[in-house]
Amino acid sequence: MKHRHSNISIFVPHIGCPNMCSFCNQRYITGTCKAPHGSDVEAAVKTAVKSGKCSPQNTEIAFFGGSFTAINRTYMVELLKTAAAFVEDGIVSGIRISTRPDAIDKEILGILKKYHVTSIELGAQSMDDRVLKMNNRGHTAEDVVNASRLIKEEGFSLGLQMMTGLYGDSDEQAVKTAEKIIAVKPDTVRIYPTIVLKGTDLAALYADGIYRPQTLDKAVRLASGLYCMFENAGVRVIRLGLHSIEKDAYIAGPWHPAFSELCQSQIMLNRLLAGIHDKGKYTVFVSPSSVSKMIGQSRKNIIFLKTRGYDCIVQPDDSIKGLDLKVRKEV
Repeated sequence: MKHRHSNISIFVPHIGCPNMCSFCNQRYITGTCKAPHGSDVEAAVKTAVKSGKCSPQNTEIAFFGGSFTAINRTYMVELLKTAAAFVEDGIVSGIRISTRPDAIDKEILGILKKYHVTSIELGAQSMDDRVLKMNNRGHTAEDVVNASRLIKEEGFSLGLQMMTGLYGDSDEQAVKTAEKIIAVKPDTVRIYPTIVLKGTDLAALYADGIYRPQTLDKAVRLASGLYCMFENAGVRVIRLGLHSIEKDAYIAGPWHPAFSELCQSQIMLNRLLAGIHDKGKYTVFVSPSSVSKMIGQSRKNIIFLKTRGYDCIVQPDDSIKGLDLKVRKEV
């Protein structure tokens, strides 16, 4: 049985972050306020192994949800020691952490390397200092660049996270952020649209009519374009949209449980439109796993194409991979 890459996710709440960003309420994103300990890490790994859904070659322990390298040093090492034992025993391949750009230095990287951390993700969010300040991020774009350089020099895999629709941001500025992130040459990127959650500064700004979140359609169009920018530059996009939020926490913004699929559907529509010109009937061949994406939710893409004079049917083709497609005009 072939295993895909998987994470055994351990969520560390907002205990290490020195800032309360405008959009952040970790409790509603991670669904937990309890700080995990070594015993929790051990239990999570054993549960994952028992499920049979992970393998030593393709599974990492991932500390997400907070600013991992900004938490108390003794506590951080406790978590790392427990996780490292599973790496040394060959049960998992490595450890992944997420943190702030201004919580990285050579000393920290030395500790992470000692305990078999292989991948570090930084919450860049924006590469515009004005936008970062307006959202109380507490770091600069230069901090992202410097931390990324150190991480790569020390041999870690680098991931960067960016957000769209931030307070004070624009689509044009988001594209510039993506260009600056590409220039840093990370291995992976996550793209998150900004969601208004209860108990945040953004919620107050929204209530006062000062902040307007993206619509779902606009967020999908922007994220789809950014996805293509990153992929064309050789940067792998590993996430589009938040994994989950608590239903009662949602106030406004482009939340959708299948946000990633909506973006992939938009990408396929854009690629099809770029390849057909004359109106008429077409057969569109896609990979079997992408048939529903090409059709779109509630047949949205097919309906849109028909309004433009393109009568399309979608067929699976085992020779086509990913989001690629082939088109045949019917007589």
